[in-house]
Amino acid sequence: MKDVVSATNNFDSTKLIGCGGFGKVYKGELSSPNGRTTVAFKKLDRRQGQGNIEFWKEVMMLSKYKHENLISLLHICIEGDETILVYEYASRGSLDRYLTDASTLTWIRRLKICVGAVRGLHFLHDLEETQQRVLHRDIKSANILLDENWTAKVSDFGL
Repeated sequence: MKDVVSATNNFDSTKLIGCGGFGKVYKGELSSPNGRTTVAFKKLDRRQGQGNIEFWKEVMMLSKYKHENLISLLHICIEGDETILVYEYASRGSLDRYLTDASTLTWIRRLKICVGAVRGLHFLHDLEETQQRVLHRDIKSANILLDENWTAKVSDFGL
């Protein structure tokens, strides 16, 4: 928890990058064997109606399913009443921020993003790949994150 608090400047509003049904999401850096890594910290806010059941569902599901087009769960942190999920950081944010910007989202880039999102969803739905099908339940442009290479990463599964 000490590393999480330090990376987010004690959950300072300047580090806030999003908010959802689970709680607020903060950007920060953690040390790793390969150097510093930028990550996203999702802090459980029990006032939002989520709790331990939803937290553990997300942990269990995301720890099983690894794919280039799914956002990766890197770590979890539980200390006292604090519950934090640590995710891969998608530097370009969510797709919905770009949909009206034709100069940034060319048709070729749009198609590549669509194909990436479909590959992520196909991985979740294909019994050959995952052993157990997962239905996303909340697919929308705000839940498709984009990395520095514009690779689509499906996130926020609506569990």
